[in-house]
This record gives sequence, C-alpha cells and structure tokens, in this order.
Amino acid sequence: MPLTAHQKTAIETTIKESIRAKLKKYSPETNAMPFHYRLLGKDRMALYSFIQSLNTTFGVSIFEPVAVSLAKNRFAVVQSQRKPHPQISERAHHTIQHIIDNLATTANPPNKISEIEALRDVCRDGKMNTVKLTKVDIWLEKDTGELFLLDLKTVKPNKGDFEKFKRMLLEWAAAELARNPETKIHTIIAIPYNPYAPDPYRRWTMKGMLDTEHELLVGEELWDFLGGEDTYDDLLDCFERAGVALRPEIDTYFAKFK
Repeated sequence: MPLTAHQKTAIETTIKESIRAKLKKYSPETNAMPFHYRLLGKDRMALYSFIQSLNTTFGVSIFEPVAVSLAKNRFAVVQSQRKPHPQISERAHHTIQHIIDNLATTANPPNKISEIEALRDVCRDGKMNTVKLTKVDIWLEKDTGELFLLDLKTVKPNKGDFEKFKRMLLEWAAAELARNPETKIHTIIAIPYNPYAPDPYRRWTMKGMLDTEHELLVGEELWDFLGGEDTYDDLLDCFERAGVALRPEIDTYFAKFK
C-alpha cells in the first residue's frame, strides 16, 4: 500500500528539520587547503565537508526517525534506542560463543532459526549474568508479541565488524528469551540502501556470519518491511521533494564561503 499523504508530509518534515538542524550547528573544517580552494572553490569544499559530516549522522538524524514514522502504522509498539533485557544466562553465553566459533571456522553455515532455538533451550540455564548490551535502534512489536529488533548500519561496514554484529544479534535474542522463553524474536541488521544496485548486496556473504535470509534487510526490502509494499519508491520521492524545497536554503548557506 502506498504511503498516505499524511505520512509523506511527516517524512518530508522530518528530513527537512534534520538538515536544517545540521546546518545550524555546522562549522566547516578549519584546515587550510589552498590547492583545493583554488581548484574547486571554498564553497564547494565547504559543501563537501558538510556532506561528509552528514554521512556520519544520517542514520540517527534521518533514517532512524523516518523508520519509526513508517513503522507506526504496521506495528503495535515502535520505539527507538531501547535497552534490551539486562540479563543473559551463563549457558546462553556459552552457546553464543559456540555459534560464533563454528561460523568463524566455517564448521557450520549461519542458520538463524536453529541458532534462536539453541538459545531458547538454554535461555534460563545456569547463573543469570547482568549485561550491558547495545541499545536497539528500532524496536518493533506486533499485537501478538512477536519482536523485531533492528540495528541500523552504514551501507559499507568494516569487514572486521561482522563477528561483533553477529554476537550483538545473538545477545539481543538471548536477553529477550531470558525475559520470556516463549518470545518469537527476530534480530536483524538493517542497511538503508544497496550501494551495489542493481547487483545484489554482497558485503555480508563474504564473511559467512549472517543468515542473509533471516538477519539482513537491505534497501527496498527494509523500507517495504517497515511501511508496506511500495514504500521504498514513495520514500525516494519524499527525499527528492525535501531536497528541492531545501535547495535555496543550502545554496544560500554555502554561497557565503565563496
């Protein structure tokens, strides 16, 4: 179902407010770059610096609030930056390490369904350890209590982070199962867009850590999951309209660096 007019307006407002807030607080790098300035102009270098700065905060300042706005029409509970349950059983910790070790040595391919069931079997066995886990970027809950915990990542994460991300997903699952062993839970890495399009997203499969069918949502698949069918195309149009509306403000702001 396409986005409603109200949803489109809300998303465009979120985008514009985020960019305006960023411009208000932004100050370009003070490093002297005489050759770049002469070749490209200070205004273009200032704009380039702004884009680089924006890229580092795009997830939190734009993608995250947009995701929350979209999901509210499809999920009973929608929250951002929520803390997971603060306890994991000792046996679950051992099971997580066993899963990671087998994946790292390619002894087993990733299989999230079987991994979740392995954690469910031991989620309250042994000592319950208090843990400080990474906050969940997007917490979604259906009327049935089924959970979807999403972690928003940059489109090209460092290769060395694959194991860390996998451990985080398993720890979230173990923690929420410790709270309620009957919980149906999905822990997912979310990538806002596919930089390799039209080819498939391939970065994760190189490491063999993620079950790409059950632990990964990329681009169109992510946004349609959050907002419903055809959301992705509507969302791109929202960004375009917001960009057109902001262009005079952006041009005026960076003209002062000429």
